Amino acid sequence: MNKIIVAVLLSLSAPAFAATQRVTLSVPGMTCGACPITVRTALKRVPGVEHVAIAEAKKEVVVTFDNAKTNPQVLMHATRDAGYASHVVKRGA
Repeated sequence: MNKIIVAVLLSLSAPAFAATQRVTLSVPGMTCGACPITVRTALKRVPGVEHVAIAEAKKEVVVTFDNAKTNPQVLMHATRDAGYASHVVKRGA
């Protein structure tokens, strides 16, 4: 009986609402070949970021992340700290 209670409590310790989310950021300052590398590196350092895909021609970045660990505001802050202002153009699950 105690094992069941412990198992239930442990399963409830992780947020039930956590989910993988996707956001597209516009990064108009990505103008050279090194820019996407810098932006990708900055975003990959954010805890919870799972994947970063860069559409260099569109100057956009699609970031897949765990929404229990980060959010679009933190992602925009990371690009800004790397020298590239960004803003959300699309949110999706």
